[in-house]
Amino acid sequence: MCAVMEIITYFFSLQPNIPNFGFLFDIDGVLVRGKTPIPAAKKAFQKLVNSQGQFLVPVVFVTNAGNCLRQKKADQLSHILGVPISQDQVVMSHSPLRMFKRYHDKCVLVSGQGPLLDIAKYLGFCQPITIDILRETYPLLDMVDHDRRPKVLHLSAVELPKIEAVVLFGEPVRWETNLQLIIDVLLTGGCPGKPHHQASYPHIPVLACNMDLMWMAEAQSPRFGHGTFMVCLENIYKKITGKELKYEALMGKPSELTYHYAEYLIRMQAAQRHWKKPIQTLYAIGDNLMTDIYGANLYNRYLEEKNSRKGSKGRIQAKVAAGTRSATISQDDEIDHTWQNELAPATATNCRSVLVCTGVYNPHTEVPSDTRESITETVFHGHRDFRFDPALVEPDHIVPDVDAAVDLIYQLENFAPNQDTRTF
Repeated sequence: MCAVMEIITYFFSLQPNIPNFGFLFDIDGVLVRGKTPIPAAKKAFQKLVNSQGQFLVPVVFVTNAGNCLRQKKADQLSHILGVPISQDQVVMSHSPLRMFKRYHDKCVLVSGQGPLLDIAKYLGFCQPITIDILRETYPLLDMVDHDRRPKVLHLSAVELPKIEAVVLFGEPVRWETNLQLIIDVLLTGGCPGKPHHQASYPHIPVLACNMDLMWMAEAQSPRFGHGTFMVCLENIYKKITGKELKYEALMGKPSELTYHYAEYLIRMQAAQRHWKKPIQTLYAIGDNLMTDIYGANLYNRYLEEKNSRKGSKGRIQAKVAAGTRSATISQDDEIDHTWQNELAPATATNCRSVLVCTGVYNPHTEVPSDTRESITETVFHGHRDFRFDPALVEPDHIVPDVDAAVDLIYQLENFAPNQDTRTF
């Protein structure tokens, strides 16, 4: 026994700086503004890698972008930051859709932009249909733009399969076309070439990624995000039917499902580097109170509740919403059991939120301190199905930029970045 202990002690002496924490980086507003790198980003990442370009700490990029594949985003980050990034370090807003295997064999309508069919097939969907395919098949449906109206009115001779779900990847380019055709699909039970029949309620499942109302590009003020498109869709549907549009799942920040998946990738990195210390603390660095900070704090609350349930069996509870309109996705229905076993259980003990001032957050604008109703009406930009809670939009730390965030976290963890960690 003494000999074993001596070997263990010697092993850890060779790894004097093994991390037990990980970084979750937002991208837009933290590392870049549109396509323009934020100067502090490259400086920060020079502190995160050793002389061989290996990360000293597990790092995952958690973005609400959904218009490309993970590999392309990894390549973009490698170019911007000057360090090698793999796709296994990237969580797109649509990444958790891999878990929803019961939809993978169904015909689904996908909305957004970028290589939608490639993204959908990469995630496991076998029969995706884009808005453009739907519009070409039923040209009489898209009539808002007079210049795009068909010159000769005729009924299509082609019939598409019945659409069984709608997947919203991100904001589309032509909102009026996407809004019209998605509403057609919902009001016809997945058969958009037929007349509307409002009796089909509840409507077919809708799965949405990226709830950001606003995001920060090169402009001096935030731009519309996919959350704004969802607000339009929800209100049009309710205006026509008098009923609420319901979501089967909401993904991307601030969904706990997204953070759970990000933690899984953090653990995988530590395992690949043979770092034996369990990852205890996640530091989520973002610029948006309503997504990055809300999501990190919501996941921290989940971890605290999970760790307080002593003796109870661990279970993935990927909550779609913190409010009253939507329920949680339970282990028994939405998530495939094989994938559950791969992800579960969450092992971190806490998730700390760090807010930077280079993006959506304006340090000169304060959250009002009056009633909850007033705050909700004037400030809360979170999704309809998430309850406003002042504690969830209160960051653990506020720093000027991402470089200051890395310095702060190293200080909090008493971590010396000039020491190499070795791989065995």
